[in-house]
This record gives sequence, structure tokens and C-alpha cells, in this order.
Amino acid sequence: MTAKQTPLYQQHVDAGAKIVDFSGWQMPVHYGSQLDEHHAVRQSAGVFDVSHMNIVDLHGTGSKAFLQHLLANDVDRLKNPGKALYSCMLMDDGGIIDDLIVYFMNESWYRMILNAGRHDKDMKWINSSRHDFQNVRLSERPDLAMLAIQGPQAIERFSSLLSDEAADRVAELAVFQACEIDEVFIARTGYTGEDGLELILPGNDAVDLWQQLMMADVKPAGLGARDTLRLEAGMLLYGLDMDETTSPLVSGLGWTVAWQPESRDFIGRRALQAVKRDSHLQRMVGLLLTGRGVLRSHQQVQFADGSSGEITSGSYSPTLARSIALARVPATVKTGDSCKVDIRGRPVSAIVVKCPFVRYGKPCIETEQK
Repeated sequence: MTAKQTPLYQQHVDAGAKIVDFSGWQMPVHYGSQLDEHHAVRQSAGVFDVSHMNIVDLHGTGSKAFLQHLLANDVDRLKNPGKALYSCMLMDDGGIIDDLIVYFMNESWYRMILNAGRHDKDMKWINSSRHDFQNVRLSERPDLAMLAIQGPQAIERFSSLLSDEAADRVAELAVFQACEIDEVFIARTGYTGEDGLELILPGNDAVDLWQQLMMADVKPAGLGARDTLRLEAGMLLYGLDMDETTSPLVSGLGWTVAWQPESRDFIGRRALQAVKRDSHLQRMVGLLLTGRGVLRSHQQVQFADGSSGEITSGSYSPTLARSIALARVPATVKTGDSCKVDIRGRPVSAIVVKCPFVRYGKPCIETEQK
């Protein structure tokens, strides 16, 4: 099967990007220096092409009731047009099919942003789950492109391209709030731990906006920097930190499960209630390597009491200049506990820390070598 290309593919090639296959899409992993791209987002502004994400609109008066059944979080919390909610979509046994953002636009229009790599599974599940719900129409939007402009100067530099009136509307957006301006869906959301915007616009307009952003000194950034940025921010990645075999309760996502009202029978609720009563739950923590090496997914973690866990995501942190990781460990593990990580058969010292590691460009933890 031929890999798909976003409307910005040629722009990436012309900029010298290293192109890789990502979930069936030809995507830029970096434009020469992943490190420089990471720092650009932390210190000024960078832009990611995320047009591979699956944008799905739900229309009809039954959309709200359907989403209350489909999602672990409750869309009834969304009262104001443009407000967003992060949620997991669960299997009957509580395993995570995907994590997503849903926007409430009006009483008969919701917009979901799902992961590209889960497209087929997601759409099959969503369609099979709506049989008992009337007045719900699904519409995938491959005609749209999506850009993520992130960094402490992201909003200012994007707003320089707008009229004063439009710039004022963008400035008024609260975090996890969206609006539409001249056919551009603008949301104050992101996946980097920095302030910024995610834009959804007609694919035919994407190249022009990309070029304008380059002229406004917004740096292009690839998937490599996106991964180290989200890891520093303590944000999970589907397929590594969560999947169909894990529930939100052992993935640091218990806060996304809306238990009230008790009458809301969302998919996976009964399974989660049973797991919630289990006193042997695991939990997600951050790890900071204090010895030498690089933390990677699937490395084993050993604690002094004989208990163990496993790293789900790990990498070098450009901001901290240290190796960091997310790990699933026994619930008894506490922040500050020391542990050993098996790195190629060699036990290396690490310490349990509270996430995020970095927020708004500033370290959130002590990083002195021990």
C-alpha cells in the first residue's frame, strides 16, 4: 500500500526533511536537527504538520447521547461552544482503543481528533457502537489539514498574520477552547507542554499558511521533536504508554474517567469499576536517570522491596540534558523512591519523580546528578 501524503508533503521535501513512514503516512521526522527543533519550540515557536490525524465530525441531535456512551469522559461537561475535552475511548473490558480530543461546537455538532495509527480500528468501533443511537451522522474530514503551532511566542507570531479583530479573538481563547475564523478552526491546545494553537483548515489553503508561518519566523519541527517535547511534558503516547491491554486507571489517566452521574453507562464502565476495587493497581510515574545511559521503552525497573515495573516511554531530554522516562510501576511506589533500570543487562540508578518534567519551558524537577 502506498503511503499517504499530507498537503504539505512537498514543503517538507523542499525544506530538506528526513521523511519516514508513520502510520501509513510519509511524514517529516526532522529537518536537519531534532535538537534545534525541540529547543525552538521550548524557546520561541515551532510548527508541526499533523494533517495525518483523523478528524471526525459528528452531526445530529443524538450526537451528545452517543458520545456520552462512547467515551469515558463526559461531554456533558462541555457547556460553551468551542470547549474541548480529553478522553479515552474504551473497549468493553476497559482497555484503551484510543485517546482523543472532542470539541463541542453546538448542540448538534461535535468534532473529534483521533490518532492516525488507530484510524481503521477507531472507525470500525465507532460505527459499530452507534447502532442504538438515532440522529447521529459521522463525517470523516480528509479534505482538511491540521497544523500545530507551539511555543512561548507561537500565538504572537501566528496572530501577526491576522487582522486586529481576529488576533483579539485568538488572544481571548482559554486553554482547551476553540473558535472559527474565516474557515480556520483555531484551538488553544497542543502536545508539547508549551502554549500554542492547533489549526484545522481546508487542505488547499495549507501551503499558503505554512509559507506565511515560515516568513513569521515559526520554525518547522518534525515528529522526533514532537516526541521528546511530549515526553518532557509527561504526555502519553498511544501504543507505548497505553493500548488495548491497559486501562486508564493504570495509565495515569484516571482523571479522564467521569464516574458521575452513575446512570451514565459508558462503554467499559463496569470493567473499570471492577479494576478500581483491586488493591494491586499499578500507576504511571516519571523516572529520572541518575546514572549513565539512555532510558528506553520496555526496560525493566527494579525496586528495593523486590517489586518491579517497566518503562513505557523513554528518551534523552534536551531541556534537562538528562535521560527521562515514563514507567508503569506498582501503586505502592512513591515519588522520591530510588530504583534500578536494566540497561542492556546493567543495573543503572534512577529516581521516581512527579510529572511533568518540563512545563512552559521550565524544569519541574531537580536535575543535579546524584
